[in-house]
Amino acid sequence: MALSIADLPKEDLFGQGNAGCGGCGAAVAGRQAMKALGSRTIMTIPASCMATLGGSNLKTTWKIPFYHTLFEIAPAVSSGIRAALEAQGIEDVNVVSWAGDAGTADIGFQSLSGAAERNEHMIHVCYDNEMYMNTGGQTGSQTPMYAITSNMTKGKTVKKKNMLAIMEAHGIDYVASASIAYPLDLIAKFKKAAEKPGFSYIHILAPCHRGWQIPPEKTVEFARLAVESGLFELYEVDEGRRTRTLEPTFVPVEDYLLPQGRFKHLTPEQVVELQKSLNAYYGRGGSEER
Repeated sequence: MALSIADLPKEDLFGQGNAGCGGCGAAVAGRQAMKALGSRTIMTIPASCMATLGGSNLKTTWKIPFYHTLFEIAPAVSSGIRAALEAQGIEDVNVVSWAGDAGTADIGFQSLSGAAERNEHMIHVCYDNEMYMNTGGQTGSQTPMYAITSNMTKGKTVKKKNMLAIMEAHGIDYVASASIAYPLDLIAKFKKAAEKPGFSYIHILAPCHRGWQIPPEKTVEFARLAVESGLFELYEVDEGRRTRTLEPTFVPVEDYLLPQGRFKHLTPEQVVELQKSLNAYYGRGGSEER
């Protein structure tokens, strides 16, 4: 039976009053995920916007135990927490490392890959805003081609690293993409990951209105357009079986890209190139089909 809003707990374990920007996609992702994970959860978070808005000193937004870690070691710390729980015979706790694209795909990749190889009983979450927003909006491997960042003012010249494919190649229990624009899909995937005996990886598209140069009240709208255009595919790989969990409506890619300030420099030829590549990926007939 499909998940419905009525099935969700009323309690918010990622509370209001966080220090995030208005319209922060990462904060929305945290609130949604905790609807699935519940109070029996321990979180590790490396240096990131999420660590800052999650709490510091005597104030915390999380209503669960969470630990600030160094940039590169959140999955390693989660591995240690899982080992400590097992030594005490505690099995009913979700152990989660929650990192941005820097702490997942770049700076934190070594410890992430190691935990996945060991098939640790944990979940790693990448909340992907596609640039290093906590340190000034620099380019990272999750920044898409052509996007303007603070240190690539003419746009990125190479494609975004496919982290979902890389994690799938580790042969782990569960891999999924999710979007804050589709909360029930996101929550269902977290529920499924929490039931796995080994390692799960969830990659969430969580727009940052400052980096993307969009109005803060349109964060969810642009997260939805990314999926509807097909540029961000929603799917899961459950113990080796790949399933698309939502079919795109295939709005033109220009409807998603051109209103964003980071893509304001795109030429008509570049937009056509991206549309052709997307059509080819989805097998949509002629390369000019919209």
